[in-house]
Amino acid sequence: MEAVGRTTFRPPADRLPAEIERFLTWANAETGEPTLIKAGLAHLWFVTLHPFDDGNRRIARAVGDLFLARADGSPQRFYSLSAQIQRERKDYYAVLERTQKGTLDVTVWLTWFLNTLGQAIATAQTTLDAVLLKARFWQRWSGVPLNERQIKLLNRALDGKLTSSKWAAIAKCSPDTALRDITRLLELGVLRKAAGGGRSTGYELVG
Repeated sequence: MEAVGRTTFRPPADRLPAEIERFLTWANAETGEPTLIKAGLAHLWFVTLHPFDDGNRRIARAVGDLFLARADGSPQRFYSLSAQIQRERKDYYAVLERTQKGTLDVTVWLTWFLNTLGQAIATAQTTLDAVLLKARFWQRWSGVPLNERQIKLLNRALDGKLTSSKWAAIAKCSPDTALRDITRLLELGVLRKAAGGGRSTGYELVG
């Protein structure tokens, strides 16, 4: 490797093919690193090699995801590290720059990579919890006849409480129609009045 602009390590052009071959050999071999560590190292190594004029970080994220899939040992994954990195791309660029300066000590990068992976998994868990909550809700009330407005607004209520004015605005109906919808759902036990409504009464799902 050589330092580009005295800061960022990158192989000279005449060594790039050999470095890519070295990377691929390492990537496809059993090298002894824990699989999650290897995912982080593969990401960093590829983006540091920088073999293309554009898109190196995107491909590096895909390479990291490939190694994570191998680590999971499953064809299905419910989290996306790439999406989490996109959400934290400012920190991502900063930690890459810090790592690619000086001695290429990978400790800071791997710490950030594993922490971000943990956040990706936690985000996925939150999303899955919300999906399962909606599935259980609709399974419970599947036998209750509801109109299209009620179905639409109950899906919104699954993400938080609603007032009758919000109900009318979202459903594009009159306040009286919204109140009739809500009253019927209160009678069925699907909705209840939220505590601490103040001037504007809020409604939330039961259970």
